[in-house]
Amino acid sequence: MQAERALPRAEASASDNDAEIERLHLDLASLNKQIRQLESLNSESSKIESLKARALVVSRQIDELRCLRATQDLVGLLAK
Repeated sequence: MQAERALPRAEASASDNDAEIERLHLDLASLNKQIRQLESLNSESSKIESLKARALVVSRQIDELRCLRATQDLVGLLAK
């Protein structure tokens, strides 16, 4: 599944990847804010755990895009 998602992104430009990383960072910040708010209200742990799981997914997506960008940069350097 991850390989299938990464294939279309492999052809994306560096600026597209940067924009996607920025969007994901904003999503992650929003999730972290919601987690803090729920924790301060002593809310249901299932909601908090669900948000934490989503935050982990988003952080992994950021890592995947950063690795893809580094790989693209390396390929470009090696092609010279």
